[in-house]
Formats: sequence, C-alpha cells, structure tokens
Amino acid sequence: MKRGQFITVEGTEGAGKSTAMQFICEFLQKAGCELVKTREPGGTEIAEEIRKVLLHSTASEKTQPVTELLLMFAGREQHIATLIEPALAAGKWVVSDRYVDASYAYQGAGRGIDKQYITELDKMVVGKYYPDLTLLLDIPAEVGFARAVKRNAERDRIEQEKIDFFVRVRNEYLARAKADPARIKIIDATLSLEQVQNQIELCLKEFMVNK
Repeated sequence: MKRGQFITVEGTEGAGKSTAMQFICEFLQKAGCELVKTREPGGTEIAEEIRKVLLHSTASEKTQPVTELLLMFAGREQHIATLIEPALAAGKWVVSDRYVDASYAYQGAGRGIDKQYITELDKMVVGKYYPDLTLLLDIPAEVGFARAVKRNAERDRIEQEKIDFFVRVRNEYLARAKADPARIKIIDATLSLEQVQNQIELCLKEFMVNK
C-alpha cells in the first residue's frame, strides 16, 4: 500500500491555526483523501494526559524548561507510534496541529534550550516520520498576542508567556522555514481569512500535483 502523506500546521499564538486546520481537512476530504486530524501535544490517550501536565497542571512548583522539552518528546513518541505511523502505513493522510518544529521554536528559542539537545531527541523519536509539508502561519508576535488576548479564552501555561518569548518563537520558525523551504511554506496570516485560505489552497494543490 502507498504510504500516506503527513502535513503539519505551525505558528505562534493568534495566527489562526484552528481555522486553517479546519480548512485544510475539508479541502483534503473533498479531494478524496482519507485523513486523520490530530494535534500536539496530544493526539492519543496517553499523549493527551501528558498535554494536561504540560499545559494545565495545577501543581504549585514551576515546570522546568528541560522537563517541558522531555514531556513534549515523550508525548510525541506515543503520538508517532500509536497514531501517526499506523495511519501513514494504512495510506491515510495525517494533518497535525503542531509537531516537531514547535519544539525548536518554543523549547529551543523560547526557553533557551540548546538546539543540539533538541536535535538528538528529534533523531531518536521522530526519525523518518518528518512532515511531507508544513504550513507555517506567520504573524508578527505583537499582532498574534493581541488576537489571543482578544479571544478572551482561558490561556494555558505557555500562552501566558510575555511578548518577548513569542518574538523568539516566531524568529525560530522563520529561520527553520528559510533553512527548509521545500517543506516549510510560509503563509501570511496577517491577511484576510479569504486571502489566507487562498494561500493554503495554492500550497496544497502544488503539493498534491507532485505526489
């Protein structure tokens, strides 16, 4: 059986990932793709339990940066083995809200963890299960931060970081896109919803033509 395709959606807070995910999944389903929609941290029963510890822990002690990184990769290992790998092997398309690029952006640039440390975990856990296409919804950190606050929703532990944290995260995302332009496609998320979706649709059509 032909292996399925793996698409990830990345971006800082307020970039519109949830709306983009819905649009992508609807587009692929209309194109006849059998797909699995997932997210990180999370995606499987155990990985979702890890997500709760990462984002919504009620413990009084501070989560250390390396603890956060290791928990992210622990959930990712479970996610790959339990959901991503079997789905791709069955010929399904997997669409994930965040994946390994987020660890370089958030735990690497955001928390200041040495990139080589992340790279070693990446090699050990992710291995050959890298995305075939990554759509990076790019927006200035200040704009995204304002959007996230305006939503008036309860923010998780990471979403409560200060603006300079998200500036570092965005810069790392852009650096990774520059280093891997064949995989990571930048979507200008400052534009109207229709314009954003037009960009996404163009990227998906180009990707599908070559598959």
